[in-house]
Amino acid sequence: MVFGFEGWCCREGLVSKLVVALGDVMTSRFSQSAASLDHRGLSSGNEDGGCGTSGPPYSPQNVVLRELRREASEACAPCGPSESGFVSKWRLKKRTKTGCVAIVLCLNISVDPPDVIKTSPCARMECWIDPLSMQPRKAIELIGEALKKQYESWHLKSEQAFMRKLDPTIDEVKKLCIVCRRHAKSERVLFHYNGHGVLKPTTNGEIWVFNKSYTQYIPLQISELDSWLRTPSIYVLDCSAAGLIVNAFVKLNDWCAAHTSESTRDCIILAACEAHQTLPQSAEFPADVFTSCLTTPIKMFLRWFRTRSLLSECLDYSLIDKIPGRPDDRKTPLGELYWILTAVTDTIAWNVLPHDLFQRLFRQDLLVASLFRNFLLAERIMRSANCSPISHPALPLTHQHHMWDAWDMAAEICLSQLPSLVEDSRAEYTPSPFFTEQLTAFEAWLDHGSEHKKPPEQLPVVLQVLHGQNHRFRALVLLARFLDMGPWAVDLALSVGVFPYVLKMLCTPTPELQHILVFVWTKILSLDK
Repeated sequence: MVFGFEGWCCREGLVSKLVVALGDVMTSRFSQSAASLDHRGLSSGNEDGGCGTSGPPYSPQNVVLRELRREASEACAPCGPSESGFVSKWRLKKRTKTGCVAIVLCLNISVDPPDVIKTSPCARMECWIDPLSMQPRKAIELIGEALKKQYESWHLKSEQAFMRKLDPTIDEVKKLCIVCRRHAKSERVLFHYNGHGVLKPTTNGEIWVFNKSYTQYIPLQISELDSWLRTPSIYVLDCSAAGLIVNAFVKLNDWCAAHTSESTRDCIILAACEAHQTLPQSAEFPADVFTSCLTTPIKMFLRWFRTRSLLSECLDYSLIDKIPGRPDDRKTPLGELYWILTAVTDTIAWNVLPHDLFQRLFRQDLLVASLFRNFLLAERIMRSANCSPISHPALPLTHQHHMWDAWDMAAEICLSQLPSLVEDSRAEYTPSPFFTEQLTAFEAWLDHGSEHKKPPEQLPVVLQVLHGQNHRFRALVLLARFLDMGPWAVDLALSVGVFPYVLKMLCTPTPELQHILVFVWTKILSLDK
């Protein structure tokens, strides 16, 4: 067994619990006749499909998690992993985390670079702050602090993990990078570059900083920057013609692969636009629309969506800024929107990316996963302004994926309640039907799907539902039905990332969940021996 779970189970006192629960499940399975199975393969004394903690008393002995179509093929089903090697390498080789964030802002507020001709009116906001409403030095300090706080909300809490330089020289950038790498050690370093106050990158991929007296723009070679930061690293490049920098990094990676022992370099890049493009200047957007999409996705999306919504006449931007709740509280409007956005972007990514790339970008590092989820949103928003964000590794186009329609509907439902929620603090928020509808779609696939049909695209949504209480029981029952379809189904569920959640929930004290969890657990163990 490669899970190494036996010692963990002994420490947690789960051995007896697993044995007893497994015995109950098997006794239940053999004590029920085939006639007790309905067409969905699930027979229960509780027919209301409750939510685990509510509804009438639940009788675990009446649950049968066994598909009729699986019974017929049980005798010829392979035991354990397929010898053909179809089982994906779902287990991460190693988990990484971002240990340090370096923020470099080259804004030179009140002085426009000579290669930019701005429209009037034009985009001005940086981190939702108007830099022209105060003294330039105070403005850039507030913007730097605001960007730091935005990144802090994405899983990074340590004060030492954030370092920034405002309108720096080359020597200051070098010192910042070296200190960040020393602090992060073998962990990932995030380098965020805002070049709105300097020239566009050169065709050689050079970015610009300042001399000490701010009288000249000084080019900085990407190869130098890379030598200071080393890998693993992730770059966020918010400037016009950012694609030129991506091209330079790709050439650098190719050169390193050909002339050094580094066959693979863990270097990830998120860039605001392609090599021939400039950033949107419309006053509809903030000047740092790319950064806003990555670090404050709900606020950015709702402000963009407001003009496209059927409710645009009764909503203004001040209402959007007052949306109640916290991002980490799923029972509030703001928290539920973050939850749904995570489900939508994970679903899109899992369905369009190769599974190994999905694992690397969306499961290996919490901050990288958050940035890439929001990058998919940035692509959709910025393409409406004829600007195309790009990344390395490159992703397929996702801005027209049909899951965005479900996201728009969830946002519309939230916005429709916003005026009453803001006016009356006692008003109750009606949750979105998004998760209920997605589980219903998954159930419909279970009734008609098979190994030879397209996999159910709702699997990442099912995983997200396990985070909450309201639909957890139904999600687990449907997940168990799916895993019972064969090893290929277990393999797909593992590729989504279901393993750590099931492992964590095995300790749940809720009796009606334990039997289903043990069934799911044994299906995983039977595959990965």
